Amino acid sequence: MNPKSTAVILVGFQNDYFAPDGILRGVVEEPNRVDAVLANTLAFLRKVAPTELTIISTPIVLEPDYRALANSVGILDTIKASGAFKAGTPGAATLPELLAFGDRITYVKGKVGFNAFSHTELDQVLRERGIATVLVAGMVTSLCIDSTGRAAYERGYNVRILADCSSARTRSEQEFFCQNIFPLYGGVLTNEQALAELASVTA
Repeated sequence: MNPKSTAVILVGFQNDYFAPDGILRGVVEEPNRVDAVLANTLAFLRKVAPTELTIISTPIVLEPDYRALANSVGILDTIKASGAFKAGTPGAATLPELLAFGDRITYVKGKVGFNAFSHTELDQVLRERGIATVLVAGMVTSLCIDSTGRAAYERGYNVRILADCSSARTRSEQEFFCQNIFPLYGGVLTNEQALAELASVTA
């Protein structure tokens, strides 16, 4: 992977998933897994921040009336019923740990469902920067990560999922997607493996 033509897409790094009092923190595996995902992601970002790799965050922010989820089911219905990711609330805000990276992270707004490409300018941003490979990280593996990964593949990008920077609802679900689903359209690797591949190009 060449850092210049690679981007990491961060999905759902917001308080409602990661903060100790986050409304949806309990949706994903166990609390220590959530903490590990954040720690791994931050470690990765600190290493790539000085490089040419593009870092993009795609937060989901919903209007108070949740009109974008009018026909919601499953976890989207849970989001609406619980009041998660509501515009103007602390839960919808980006994690302070990400904000600490300042303008090194590009924020692409408009995400209201699973797929970070839908209703956003993500594809345009990636193409303007000459991106060929996307690394996907965040919440939830079986939903937003899979949907975003598939959408990236369908648009012609090489897709790699950062397994230790994402989490599913259960451990078995995480393992199933990493072992059986993601390899159908992309690759699966840890953040350290990704760093090694990126470093091999610049060495």
